[in-house]
Amino acid sequence: MSDKNFTLDIVTPIKKVFSGSVQSFSAPGVVGGFQTLFNHAPLLSQINVGELKITDETGKTFYYATSIGFVEVNKNKVIVLSDTAERSDEINIDRARESKERAEDRLKNRQTEINSERARASLLRALNRIKVSSR
Repeated sequence: MSDKNFTLDIVTPIKKVFSGSVQSFSAPGVVGGFQTLFNHAPLLSQINVGELKITDETGKTFYYATSIGFVEVNKNKVIVLSDTAERSDEINIDRARESKERAEDRLKNRQTEINSERARASLLRALNRIKVSSR
């Protein structure tokens, strides 16, 4: 255990996904990925669909598939507010693959009543969940 740990909370509208002491945290910022370590300068950033990487106080690394949200860093406390966040070993890979196929079908068929922007966003989230599930 290091004395250079900080507190991390990952919160979705459904539940608190993670709360604990960590050595490092990485997120997919909208202008590029970033990492937070002990004594990081204050920061407020929007995040995109992507992968959160956490190294806990024991040195063990965890990965989460996340969707859009925000990260606040202030006084050795990081708070992630995200629409979704799933730990890699908790992702239902079959459900993610089904979602990917549905989104691809919607984009391929391009029916007028289908919102193509929502279908692209769904495809992006499904591909991210599939990628992160292999961690």
